Amino acid sequence: MLEVRIEASWKEALKDEFEQPYFQAIATFLKNEKAAGKVIFPPGPQIFNAFDSTKFHSVKVVVLGQDPYHNPGEAMGLCFSVPKGVRIPPSLLNIYKELAADVGTTIPDHGDLSKWASQGVFLLNAMLTVEKNQAASHQKIGWQNFTDAVIRTLSEKREHLVFLLWGNFAKKKSELIDPNKHLILEAAHPSPSGRRGFLRLPPFLQNQ
Repeated sequence: MLEVRIEASWKEALKDEFEQPYFQAIATFLKNEKAAGKVIFPPGPQIFNAFDSTKFHSVKVVVLGQDPYHNPGEAMGLCFSVPKGVRIPPSLLNIYKELAADVGTTIPDHGDLSKWASQGVFLLNAMLTVEKNQAASHQKIGWQNFTDAVIRTLSEKREHLVFLLWGNFAKKKSELIDPNKHLILEAAHPSPSGRRGFLRLPPFLQNQ
């Protein structure tokens, strides 16, 4: 069995997935890419940062992104998040603006969402890696098999979670979630191209 370095509660919850052939194939692919000199983001120790930052039984809210940022210094293993000192990405800035409008929060001067993660916001990208400067380059290596299993496991083994599904890609994942056990809130993607819909349907105040 492949040894996966991931927070213990997630390692137990997902133990069957780590033994699947597709997961072994992901590990082999990444190893070969690095051996060929490819630069992969986020750095190895941060690939499972979302899991390490929010334990399985601590998850309260799930935010689903698509791909890690592919520019140097941005991806940190938490969807929509960038390290302090890095320019706040447009999508995250729109999330901040909507939070401020919806619930009156102050817009931070950085894009590091580690505090959210520590408070139970599980910031999951559907793909956990990407090649430097190559957007969506790892969409077909098997990560969605794994992250779909993550969503199903949360739906099956937890109760009363809130799933924030922004944009058409994320909305398709609703079929993995039991709506009788969990609250699913859908909105347009917060990117500049979709923010008008994001604003028209306040994502943080629905059903309040």
